[in-house]
Amino acid sequence: MTKLSIGFSPCPNDTFIFDALVHHKIDTEGLEFDVYLGDVEDLNEKAFQGDLDITKISYHAYGYLTNDYVLLDSGSALGQGCGPLLVKNSNTRIPNLKDAKIAIPGKYTTANFLLSIAHPEATNKVEMLFSDIEQAVLNGDVDAGLLIHENRFTYQERGLEKIIDLGEYWEKTTGALIPLGGIIIKRSLPEELIQKVNRLIRKSIEYAYAHPGEAYGYMKSHAQEMDEHVMQQHVDLYVNQYSIDLGQTGKDSITQMFNLAQEKGIIPTISNSLFVDS
Repeated sequence: MTKLSIGFSPCPNDTFIFDALVHHKIDTEGLEFDVYLGDVEDLNEKAFQGDLDITKISYHAYGYLTNDYVLLDSGSALGQGCGPLLVKNSNTRIPNLKDAKIAIPGKYTTANFLLSIAHPEATNKVEMLFSDIEQAVLNGDVDAGLLIHENRFTYQERGLEKIIDLGEYWEKTTGALIPLGGIIIKRSLPEELIQKVNRLIRKSIEYAYAHPGEAYGYMKSHAQEMDEHVMQQHVDLYVNQYSIDLGQTGKDSITQMFNLAQEKGIIPTISNSLFVDS
């Protein structure tokens, strides 16, 4: 049996996707997975260090890692109306973002990339764990914060208000889907093994859809927000047809993002193919 290390976040979309794979609810074709759970920037850093064979990663971070990793067709988070939100306390006045202290979930997150595109003047940024950002804004530790994952569903209830929906900005500006995160695998692994992992992740997602509710136990055991309705909202927003297979539309959106990032000097020039051979 071949063992591979795999990293993904404890967020409902990832635990939904990988439940069947890591718990052998599908035939894993002789593969065993050593699971590492971490927040998005933690996973990005693990990938920079080359610690994981397979990992979820921000598309922004992948722009620096195309020599060592290749993107799988399955497991991505792309879509519409699912981008990060820049929020502030409803009692806080922010005349301009140039002077605002902004909490971000990591330098290499796609959320930070989108903020840099929409508001390049917003440079006073503080990195913190994504799940701590909402409270930091409420406490007044920062003027504004970038919310991702479950927090985008609950911020209004806690007295925060939206400054800009960065996903909406991206969609209006480019007409493309929002590429948030993908699943990458080491290029050094045998091609047959890469194709097998790609196939198994797709099967894991298809199993989750075919057996509604079966992944809830795994999702609940790791979710920051335990409410099933919120967890389902999360899955509905971040897991879709492009998670099963990027297809040409998904690949075109990712390529557009990387071309723009290279033009603006946000990521280095890329010479390798972004996508696994299909």
